[in-house]
Parts: sequence; C-alpha cells; structure tokens
Amino acid sequence: MDKNPKNVLDNNLTHIQNEFRQNIPSIVLCSEPFHKAEFLNRLINSVENPIIFVDMDLLYTGYVESGMIQKKNNVTIFHPDKVSWKKKLLEIITKVSKEKLLVVIDSFNGVYNMFDDLESARFINSCIMLLSSVGKQTSSSVVIIAMARKKENNEWVLSPGGKQIIKSGKTGVFFLKKIESNLVVSTFEDVNSKIFKIEQENG
Repeated sequence: MDKNPKNVLDNNLTHIQNEFRQNIPSIVLCSEPFHKAEFLNRLINSVENPIIFVDMDLLYTGYVESGMIQKKNNVTIFHPDKVSWKKKLLEIITKVSKEKLLVVIDSFNGVYNMFDDLESARFINSCIMLLSSVGKQTSSSVVIIAMARKKENNEWVLSPGGKQIIKSGKTGVFFLKKIESNLVVSTFEDVNSKIFKIEQENG
C-alpha cells in the first residue's frame, strides 16, 4: 500500500511548488470554490517571488476587498475582459520574460465564458501555451485553476460549460479536494502518482 500512491506532507507547499515548476502550465481541478480560495491563499502566502494573479471570476478579489484574505505586497491582480485580454496578456508576458514569477489564472471557466466560440477557445489555449513557453525561460510557474467535474467515463470537464480540459505532454494536471480539515492535492499520473497534504493552519 505504501508504494501507490506516494503521500507527502507539504504544509509549506515546497513540493507542490516544485511540481508546478516542472509542469508548465499546471492545471488544478477543483469542484468546490471555497477549497479553491483556501488553496490559493496558502499558495500565495508560500511564495516570495512576484505573483501575477489573473482574476477572471473575481472571487479572490472579493475576499481581498472584504478583508477575509490579506493581499501581499508581491501580488499584482489583473482583471482582463474580452476587449483588454490581448493587451493585458502582452503586459503579463512581458513581465514573465524579465523575471521569475508565479502566474495564477483563476479561473479557466471565466476565460472560456468570456470567449464562447471554438476559434476563441483555440486562441486561449495558444495564449496559455505562449505564456508557459516564455515562463520556462525565467523558471516561472503558470498555474491555472479550473472548476471541474468528473464524468462517468472518467473524463474531467469544466463546469458548467462541459468543455474538456486541455492536456498536452507538458501540462501538469492536479486535483484539489478537502479531506476532513486538510487540503489534498493529487497528481493525475497513472504511474508514480503523488498525494500532497496541506494541514489546516491553527488560529
């Protein structure tokens, strides 16, 4: 039982950050928005490098503005819309090309809802792959959060649109859930799968 899968205690998210650096982009699938917000807060608090947060569903921004989450000085939040997407993306890519960053896109669902036709979906995927390619040059990480559900055929699709998650050989796919009071991030590898446990913070 101890051979599969590998369980790792990762309260400071060191191992998870390493996974994200090795898999660009990294897609984190989650079915509960509150678990997503908790994970993003823990991830951001564990990173010292500059962070670009592309907030498409405004959930994280809402938490910050309400004071429920304290915004760190190293975080820059972007709110692109359909008109400003290309301009904001160019600004983000320029920043990523110059220094090591963590780029968080939250969420994939919001991006796809903004661009609802097939050609635009391909454009989005191309943008993310371009951003990821540039990020590799500066050892940056690109983490995409997606609200998703599992279908009967074991495929993961975006909720509520039902689009399939993009997947390439260089894309890391992870699933986030909460077991008891701990956040759990698991890899989607058939072999050498890993489970990272993040214990609830005291206080």
